[in-house]
This record gives sequence, structure tokens and C-alpha cells, in this order.
Amino acid sequence: MLDLYNRKINYLRISVTDRCNLRCRYCMPEDEVCMVKHSEILTYEEIQQVVAVAVPLGIDKIRLTGGEPLVRKDIVQLVRMIANVKGVKDIAITTNGILLEEFAIHLANAGLHRVNISLDTIDPEKFYQITRGGDIRKVFEGIEAASFAGLSPIKVNCVVKQSSDEPDALAVKQYCMENRLQVRFISQMDLSTGHFGIVDGGTGGDCSHCNRLRLTPTGKMKPCLFSDLEYDIREMGIQKAIEAAIFAKPEKGTVNLSNCFHNIGG
Repeated sequence: MLDLYNRKINYLRISVTDRCNLRCRYCMPEDEVCMVKHSEILTYEEIQQVVAVAVPLGIDKIRLTGGEPLVRKDIVQLVRMIANVKGVKDIAITTNGILLEEFAIHLANAGLHRVNISLDTIDPEKFYQITRGGDIRKVFEGIEAASFAGLSPIKVNCVVKQSSDEPDALAVKQYCMENRLQVRFISQMDLSTGHFGIVDGGTGGDCSHCNRLRLTPTGKMKPCLFSDLEYDIREMGIQKAIEAAIFAKPEKGTVNLSNCFHNIGG
């Protein structure tokens, strides 16, 4: 489908959980995180049905996000269920990589095509500080497992404060070059102030060519990351919620005062 600005909407990002096994400083508070009740989160059957309804409307690209999608129980089964929907051409996951070594081969066998891995530094101590306790060795092991499983391309998402010329960003770039990975530099975003930029090495943040919708863990279809607009698939029905989100998709992002990165996906 085309939105009001003649953009073809073919990409659905699905946040499957607001839980995460890290506490990255720019994404989640260290403690006292207000989590959604499990009873409110979409079931895998509901998510598969959303995809099944979305495909005839033009969606053929799916990305699973979080929180951290790999902490949700039986995530491999969800990938398999989505892969079984006729018309889905591309399935990807964005992950912090901590659990990827365990899941990579199973995800690939279930139908996953690609993976994006968050990595803001290759310095173990800095990584520990940024993530409030993360072990970078597990990320490196996860990247190796993803490569072995045949997931391709493997993209690394590196958040930067100012530019890709920062020392940590340059080190990540060198690591990616040495390991045949694609790197994308993402300016640190702020939902409440509307601060975002075009991804260096990708297309995210380019509002004029935005082709995506977002589904929250609780079933809200959102036309834009930087917008409070959302349409409840349980109340409206899936197709009406999708059509409403496409019709209401703004020309460009502004601010989002009702969501956090851990419950909507970046």
C-alpha cells in the first residue's frame, strides 16, 4: 500500500517483548523498569495472524525486535510460524547478541534470513559500563555463530553520540571490516525531544523514504517511531488498524511521549 506521501509501505517491525537481559544506559533505566503484564502481550498466534493479514496489504519484510527478542520463550517457533506465511520474503531480528550463540543455527533453520547486532564498542570494560553488566565475549561468540549458521548479511548497529568518527565507532568499523560484517552508525535518539538522524550506512531515519510500520508487544500498530499515534489491533481488528496506521503515517517524525525504546523497538 501507498501512504499519503506516496511511500510504499512493505516493512513491519514487530516488538515481541519489552524485556531485556541488558540495561543499556540510553535505552533502559538500571532498575524499577515498568514492564507490561504477560497477559497483555500478543501471543505468537496473534502475531502470525497480523503477518498473514499484512502480507496481502503489501508487507513482505518482517523484523523482530524487543526489548531483546531472544529472551522471549520459544522465539524460534515464532520465526517458523512467520516463515510459513506465504508472501513473506525477508525475516530479520535485531538483537544484542548475548544469546545468539545458543539460538543462531535454530533461527536459521526456522527461516530467519538476517540479523542485526547492537555493538557500540569493542572495549570489554566500556561495553560492561554501557550495558550495565554485559559480557562482550558473548556478543563476539554470537556473531561467529550467526556467520556459521549462514545468516547474511550480518549487520552491526553502533550507536554514536556525535559522529562515526568517534574512537569507539572507528574501532567497531575496523572490527567489522576484519570480520566481513556490515556496520551502521545510528545517532543516539531521544523520543521525547524528537532527536534522530539518518542512519550512516542504512536508510533508517530518512522520513522521505520510510517504508515501515511498527507493532508493539501489546498490539498497537504505530505508523512512526517518533509519533504518539497508534491503533489497537485487538480493538479495531488487524486490517483496519494497519490501514489506519498507513493512512495516518506522518510526513516526518516529531516526538513520542508515550513509548520507550524497550517497549517499541528502535
